[in-house]
Amino acid sequence: MDHLKFFIDGAWVDPVTPATIDVINPATEEVFTRISAGSPEDVDRAVVAARRAFTSYSAWSVQQRLELLEKIRVLYKDYFDDIAQAISDEMGAPIDLARGSQAKLGAGHIKSAIKALLNFKFESIEEDMILRYEPIGVCGMITPWNWPMNQVAVKVIPALAAGCSMLLKPSEESPLDAMIVAEMLHQAGVPAGVFNLVNGFGPVVGEAMSRHPGIDMMSFTGSTRGGIAVARAAADTVKRVGQELGGKSPNIILKDADIAAAVTEGVHYMMGNSGQSCNAPTRMLVPNSMLDQAVEAAKAAAESIGVDDPSKHGDHIGPVVNKTQFDKIQALIQQGIDEGATLVTGGTGRPEHLPKGYYVKPTVFANVDNSMTIAREEIFGPVLVIIGYDSEDEAVEIANDTAYGLSAYVCSTEMERAKAVARRLRAGQVAINYLGGGTDTPFGGYKQSGNGREKGRWGLEEFLELKAITGSMAG
Repeated sequence: MDHLKFFIDGAWVDPVTPATIDVINPATEEVFTRISAGSPEDVDRAVVAARRAFTSYSAWSVQQRLELLEKIRVLYKDYFDDIAQAISDEMGAPIDLARGSQAKLGAGHIKSAIKALLNFKFESIEEDMILRYEPIGVCGMITPWNWPMNQVAVKVIPALAAGCSMLLKPSEESPLDAMIVAEMLHQAGVPAGVFNLVNGFGPVVGEAMSRHPGIDMMSFTGSTRGGIAVARAAADTVKRVGQELGGKSPNIILKDADIAAAVTEGVHYMMGNSGQSCNAPTRMLVPNSMLDQAVEAAKAAAESIGVDDPSKHGDHIGPVVNKTQFDKIQALIQQGIDEGATLVTGGTGRPEHLPKGYYVKPTVFANVDNSMTIAREEIFGPVLVIIGYDSEDEAVEIANDTAYGLSAYVCSTEMERAKAVARRLRAGQVAINYLGGGTDTPFGGYKQSGNGREKGRWGLEEFLELKAITGSMAG
């Protein structure tokens, strides 16, 4: 079944100019549906609807918006299985991961937005002024394929909570879960024009959104290259741009840690979702004195990770999303070998039992220098690099020696020591002993990992403008 319509102004409509995009199941390498490729004209139609809807929706009371979000929260349960299946089909997440993490995160973000809206103070008096937080306006949203529902929910739901209207362009690789959300929002009673969806390619639809004078803010999650393109296109209209971009996250295992346990957990944590997570701890830093033990543990952990069909139940990883990503990962693995890193396990090619599908072998490199390509570039596959260090100062220096700054990890049995190291790391979120934050934890990066913060009250603030009213206290 094809999905050729866009959701604009409360209805499913045909594109202005017919053109299609094949959506390929990465496990089979076969087309399983088609979507329409949008145009600037489709973007314009959606923006006109969103601007019209913003006038009335932005005047809704907090209570009205809370009631709407509660309806969405209840309805999400009805659509949960369809969302999980769509994610598994379109980007290859094993069905248990699609249900247990991918789709589940959508429910978590709805709950988090409700909590943030309940506790947020939109107007206050401070000294001699009234301070008001007001919805920023029409928001353009571009979301990626690797955690599709997570990123749709973490943008769309806080924007609804803030009183904004919006246009969403999901990744053309994983559009179906977002189209299910469009239907769900309509059923929940989101007014016509408040939420709009146009599928298409980034250089066409994303570019038109970023340049559009009728869009007040762009919220983008994806590659650093894509974020730069959005920011450049948005510059002429001086709109706000929120970006959550790439990462090359360090994982510092301190000398006091249980090295085998920390390495084993780090390998499994990193290779979940086939390594397709922007916050994956892809650079493992271990004391040189424990390097042999760490490499042995990493080899065993990687070789224990199954790779199999995403339709099967169980604790295994599936394929990467498409041929482009597969080829990129294969080239980077070969480059690691060519640059002199030690291939501990894995390597190029598919696992022997999977001759078809974009499956990558869980791969570990040791004796990696932080200047090597595999230590600098975001590989976005199940590929871990192990880097040795002699002192904590050297570990921190290596960890911070990256263009990125999204996430970092510290493993230690001494909490005060771990916290001291965490404070020195240039990253938006640091997890000690792999205890990452929940849906209420601010998420975003330093440096080329982006700007702004999503989730919780910080995610709500992303879609608000601050107004100061002065003189109202006089006389």
